[in-house]
Amino acid sequence: MSLRSVLRAQTADCHAEVDMLFGTFDLSNRERYRTFLRAHARIVPAAENAIENAGILRLLPDWSERRRAPLLFADIRALGDQMPALLPPPALGCEAALWGALYVLEGSKLGGALLAKSVPDHLPSSYLAPQGSKGAMRLFMERLDASDVDDPAAAVAAARTVFDLFLKAGQLELEAVP
Repeated sequence: MSLRSVLRAQTADCHAEVDMLFGTFDLSNRERYRTFLRAHARIVPAAENAIENAGILRLLPDWSERRRAPLLFADIRALGDQMPALLPPPALGCEAALWGALYVLEGSKLGGALLAKSVPDHLPSSYLAPQGSKGAMRLFMERLDASDVDDPAAAVAAARTVFDLFLKAGQLELEAVP
């Protein structure tokens, strides 16, 4: 069984929970959209930095083109807001954990592309808009499938941690909404 299949099967519950929570955000409403972006801003920069520090460039040389934190920062600034406090980054002590965290972040791009359709044209949406070189997702999936990690459980644990961080970030931002 490929690592992608293992990750998909063993994180399906987390994925569904994150989808359900973030599905409650009305992205056509400026304030709710801002709240959605702030939730992502609590985890995406920290997770991307952790992935970079764990050595992603040896696995995905096009990593710099995949980073979305700068796009997220730009959208939040365009809405006249400041970055929220970051949540602690996931611990990525091995290659398997790196793949697990990356699985969640890269997968969120697919969801983002679908969500971008809900954002009105007058709101900034570079973070959600599809980006990267053509075939970047396919390349990621091929590399994930070809990865020969010796500890798939570490990949699953890291992926579940990143999903949990997204949940926590979403809940924190929703609690702050009056």
